[in-house]
Amino acid sequence: MPTHVLGISAFYHDSAACLLRDGEIVAAAQEERFTRKKHDAAFPVRAVQFCLHRAGVGATDLDFVAFYDKPILKFHRLIETYLAFAPVGLRSFGKAVPMWLGEKLHMRRQLTKYLGARPKNRYVFPEHHESHAASAFYPSPFEDAAIVTMDGVGEWATTSVGVGEGNRIRLLQEIRFPHSVGLLYSAFTYYCGFKVNSGEYKLMGLAPYGEPRFERQIREHLIDLREDGSYRLDLSYFNYCQGLTMTSAKFHALFGGPPRKAESPLEQHHMDLAASVQKVTEDVMLRTARHAHEVTGKKNLCLAGGVALNCVGNGVILREGPFDKIWIQPAAGDAGGALGAAQFVWHNLLDEPREVAPGDTQRGSLLGPRYESAEIRTFLDGESIVYEQCDSEEALADRVAELIEQENVIGWFQGPMEFGPRALGSRSIIGDARSPKMQSVMNLKIKFRESFRPFAPIVLREEASKFFDIAPQHESPYMLIVAPVRDDKRKQVDPAARGLDKLKQLRSVIPAVTHVDYSARLQTVDGERNPRLANLMRRFQHRTGCPVLINTSFNVRGEPIVCTPQDALRCFLGTEMDVLVLENFVIRRAAQTDLPAVDREKYLSAFALD
Repeated sequence: MPTHVLGISAFYHDSAACLLRDGEIVAAAQEERFTRKKHDAAFPVRAVQFCLHRAGVGATDLDFVAFYDKPILKFHRLIETYLAFAPVGLRSFGKAVPMWLGEKLHMRRQLTKYLGARPKNRYVFPEHHESHAASAFYPSPFEDAAIVTMDGVGEWATTSVGVGEGNRIRLLQEIRFPHSVGLLYSAFTYYCGFKVNSGEYKLMGLAPYGEPRFERQIREHLIDLREDGSYRLDLSYFNYCQGLTMTSAKFHALFGGPPRKAESPLEQHHMDLAASVQKVTEDVMLRTARHAHEVTGKKNLCLAGGVALNCVGNGVILREGPFDKIWIQPAAGDAGGALGAAQFVWHNLLDEPREVAPGDTQRGSLLGPRYESAEIRTFLDGESIVYEQCDSEEALADRVAELIEQENVIGWFQGPMEFGPRALGSRSIIGDARSPKMQSVMNLKIKFRESFRPFAPIVLREEASKFFDIAPQHESPYMLIVAPVRDDKRKQVDPAARGLDKLKQLRSVIPAVTHVDYSARLQTVDGERNPRLANLMRRFQHRTGCPVLINTSFNVRGEPIVCTPQDALRCFLGTEMDVLVLENFVIRRAAQTDLPAVDREKYLSAFALD
């Protein structure tokens, strides 16, 4: 009989489930995609149901259930922290402790309640950073590697250095709460008016508009950073240990005023703060990576944890670090902990062997639900949607490439849904990267988000080094590395431009995906992981000579990435998207005579801005 291991992350941020059968990843998904609540932290009931259904098993067939951290250790940290700061923080203490006493301390009971059965063997609770490390190493294409995990905080660890060899991982060193580069970055996220735990990528996107003129103040007052990447924070500038906010009055005095109010105008001051903390974070990441190389002697590096989603820092490690290759877990945040916890049980606990694949064993991270053509046709007919059906891969690629060349914005819904925060060409919005107007059109009319936000390019893997400064042997299949656009693809701009005025300048031959510092968060596409997307891109290259497209997640601001055909159609109707492609069905807005009614304002207001 096969052995089934279910991994779960829940109750804190980005709940998710992952199911292994004899060590192979069968399915994985985040709860938010089913409930339509962004970063849903509730128990992943629907994600678990999907995983069990995909495997054709029930909860009573599970041999092990692995939860991604140790709640009792996290509770100890909570109590010790409040005692250290008492009587300050009584309000925060009063909010947190009842939740813990109510359910979080009794995790076995909660798991049994939600699953409806106990596993045949037992529940397993790896430490948080063990789950991250397992998710980083076990699916990677390396026989052995150094491992670095960095996030806000797990139980106590905030940064860990370890090693993976064969089917084993070992964590060797750690930095402990309250000292955390993840929380340092989140403090600036909060101070600049964005949501903590979801707005950090906005801060990263804002950084190139500024100058790092506050870097010295951060290094002198906030963080004592050593050569080996270890650090300590001056906690008098922060409020996250004892309060309900991230920063203190001392922080505000240092940087010239109170935090920016959400949705208020962004000023050069905020851009400079973003640039400053981004530069410091990159330095921490690079020093930590170099130290991991010294400690382990390994030539490859695996990364996970929320800080590993800082793709600018990842690019710095790739270009300036000592490693031959790096591999980053596509679901690097807490959701990926579900996958790591399950793999920790299979390899570390059960001592099962590990097979290494040339790319990786995560199947492009396309691990979620998929929908068959017959099901989609029935749905479209029921909604009286006018569509074209393409009868071959070549016909589909030709038709969509033609529509993209005509500067249409395409909703692209294909195959299994992605696991992780990035749309990787399965639930994507795509367009012509050569178009000077495409970034503003997508931001303002499709995504309904801030104009400064950059978009990412997808590029055929074999063509990537012709457009971006990335070595031919390197790839970025999960959109987790930033690389500069090559000099020969750039255009001259006015160096005197400052702030958001930089948006008005055409910086390259692919302006829609070139950020204001000439950087791009690229995804390399190949026929093994995503054959239909690669086929489309080759057809577009044949028509235009360009192997690059713009790619962003299929959703509007504040909404999780779409999961079902119904989600996709609703998003299509609620925006000004031109074309929707559901598998091999092409739906043009201009061809519709009687579109289903969608109240756009009501649709957009259903999602909290983040």
